[in-house]
Amino acid sequence: MSRPLLPNRTARHLFLHHHALGSAPAGAGKGDDLRDLIARLGFVQIDSINTVARAHHHILWSRRPAYRPRALKLLHERDRALFEHWTHDAAIIPTEFLPHWKLRFARDAARMRSRYRNWHGDEFQTKLRDVMDHVRSHGPVGSGDVGKDEARSKGGWWEWHPSKTALEYLWRSGQLAVTRRDGFAKIYDLAERVYAPCDTPEEAQTIEWACNAALDRLGFASAGDLRDFWFKLTPAECKAWVERARARGDVIEVDVAAADGSLRPHFIRPEVLAASATLPPPPNRLRILSPFDPALRDRKRAERLFGFHYRIEVFVPEAKRQYGYYVFPILEGDRLIARIDTRARRAEGTLDVAALWPEAGITFGKGRLARLEAELARLAKFAGCERITYAPRWQRW
Repeated sequence: MSRPLLPNRTARHLFLHHHALGSAPAGAGKGDDLRDLIARLGFVQIDSINTVARAHHHILWSRRPAYRPRALKLLHERDRALFEHWTHDAAIIPTEFLPHWKLRFARDAARMRSRYRNWHGDEFQTKLRDVMDHVRSHGPVGSGDVGKDEARSKGGWWEWHPSKTALEYLWRSGQLAVTRRDGFAKIYDLAERVYAPCDTPEEAQTIEWACNAALDRLGFASAGDLRDFWFKLTPAECKAWVERARARGDVIEVDVAAADGSLRPHFIRPEVLAASATLPPPPNRLRILSPFDPALRDRKRAERLFGFHYRIEVFVPEAKRQYGYYVFPILEGDRLIARIDTRARRAEGTLDVAALWPEAGITFGKGRLARLEAELARLAKFAGCERITYAPRWQRW
């Protein structure tokens, strides 16, 4: 028997709805509204690049234009409604998910222990004890507060000094927690002084929760998509969950049409499939998205679903770049229509626009340009810029 078909446009509407991009951006952007938005997304990736705004702030602003960074800081550092840990990268996560992160703590500890020993030899365990004793006695610390007699390097994570490595291991294994950030630097404290006590679910309970929670946030998914959402389960665990869910009737298999017309099997809840045909289309308002937006994090999926080939060209030599090394995708309705190279220069009070590249078949007439200018004005205000400047020949069409 053939599988039900999820047409491409319906799939895009469903996907954007589940990523909080399917309706007009509105809401308080603070307090309970912000906490609920992050829970709906599952997590928000943290990234240090600050071309216009840091990724986590930009992601939230795209959905809540009233959002300001202080609201996230209060939820994390004062209310403890959020905590910081790892998914595919560093992320802000609702504290209600913390019990299910204990499996992640244990697995990260086991995986990293042997690797860190290989880097730093037999002194690793001693360094862990030293760092824990220091935090216990002196309170919250940053990487500059420990190992002051150790050689520093300007290299990457593989050249961390031993105490920085110990801090990272103790955080990833759940013994320390990020209590706050000073600027962008992590400040660590004992986990019991940051997290409220909570039970530890059985491994099977966390696997069940993680797969259900991932599917609810994606709308439709393959077993690999479920694994990649949280990056805490194995492929075998996700495949086994899918088989159990199918046997229970919790999910069915459908063919999802890609932008090029090809079909790819995914799993979906029957009630979500039934409701998908009645979803209203996303608004035509232009949105300049973060390159780390959760809707775009899986570049291959974004290309299949939207026909949008997108890479950050950081490691491409300038002479060979088609676009700027860090350009922002532009969403209009259910289409990714262009990418824009823009940068906030706060000292000068300007948001500088270097170039705009429309996708094939997309034209920017007066109406669309006016909507782009309105979005740039909103983005400039969010970035703390007073005016927008445009480079000569910025319109690349």
